[in-house]
Amino acid sequence: MKPAELETEHSDSMATLAQDWECGAVCPGDGGHEDVCESLSLLQIDTGWDSPKDLPVGCEMWSSRNVLRKQRHWERTVTAKKNKRKQERERRKAKHGEDKGSAEQHSKRVLKAITRDRLLEAKECGPRLCVDLSMTGHMTRKEVSRLAAQIRRLYGSNKKAEKPFWICLTGFVPGSLVYDECFRMNDGFSNYLMDTTQESYLDLFPLETIVFLTPDSETVLEDVNSSKVYILGGLVDESIQKKLTLRKAQEHSLQTARLPIREYMVKNINEKNYHSEILAINQVFDTLSTYYETKSWPEALKAGVPLGKGYILPDADK
Repeated sequence: MKPAELETEHSDSMATLAQDWECGAVCPGDGGHEDVCESLSLLQIDTGWDSPKDLPVGCEMWSSRNVLRKQRHWERTVTAKKNKRKQERERRKAKHGEDKGSAEQHSKRVLKAITRDRLLEAKECGPRLCVDLSMTGHMTRKEVSRLAAQIRRLYGSNKKAEKPFWICLTGFVPGSLVYDECFRMNDGFSNYLMDTTQESYLDLFPLETIVFLTPDSETVLEDVNSSKVYILGGLVDESIQKKLTLRKAQEHSLQTARLPIREYMVKNINEKNYHSEILAINQVFDTLSTYYETKSWPEALKAGVPLGKGYILPDADK
């Protein structure tokens, strides 16, 4: 081959190589077509080509540009998803903050310590609520089980209260049915922050400080006084005998009172024409506790008196 022909062939090869370099089809040290297939595979683009030999002739430039376009699209998609997840986390965090308010969040251990301090403070200077369990001897097991459940709910409400009462169970005799049911039905009952005793409330508190709460009393409870001891008869609806608790209080010349249901609520028309002022002990407590915090009897009665009792606030249907 003549020198002129050799020079011409060398120039043509160099031109082709330069063109391939610009198109990205050939990279230094790489395998040309192999790079194209590998890039498409990494981007999970199904080309239908099993090897570099299957690449159509003259498509090197198109393949490189298509790979870059797909890669940029994939990167934009990933970035968009990350931003969306970040915005969603921020939105949930903001909503959680709104729900909880601006109050400082505490761990369970700290909250438990705060609750304990409140209850112990109530023991020193708060009002006292005593549940008299001396009248459970003639109650059925079902009734006693309901009473044990009411005690659990009463204690749970007191723990959550901003201004709790100090709770005391009197006539709580070991081995009795109500004693066994309280331990059986209420997990952690032995750790409840309250007093339990076999003694009678008559032997524990000065008689002038006792107020026996009974729906049969003619005296309306006007306020909750922290210097008083409020007595609830440990009875459930099925076992209540008319004026039983009132007679017991009168036997010892105790002060009695009833919740001001008639004074602040009205009878609601219902199919059974049923209206009752007899509440479960936890419902009475919810009423007293709410009033002690809000000083509002309408708010207190709304919290404690269920609709099933047949009484509503006058503006409840407006």
